[in-house]
Amino acid sequence: MTERARVSARVQKHRSALRRAGLRPVQIWVPDTRRAGFAQECRRQSLAIRKDPLESRTLKWLEKVADRDGWK
Repeated sequence: MTERARVSARVQKHRSALRRAGLRPVQIWVPDTRRAGFAQECRRQSLAIRKDPLESRTLKWLEKVADRDGWK
């Protein structure tokens, strides 16, 4: 058995165990924070909503309902 086949079998065994435990795989695509221009785009979007009343209300609500027990 080749190394690649051994790795593939080990991965399959692990995934099967997770499925038996009631889990399923999910693929999530998120923005690449390493991409050039990412920080600038974050800043642009943040500045665009900083005086938005709905955004302000949402942030206040999040602060009120946040569960931070045990956080430092």
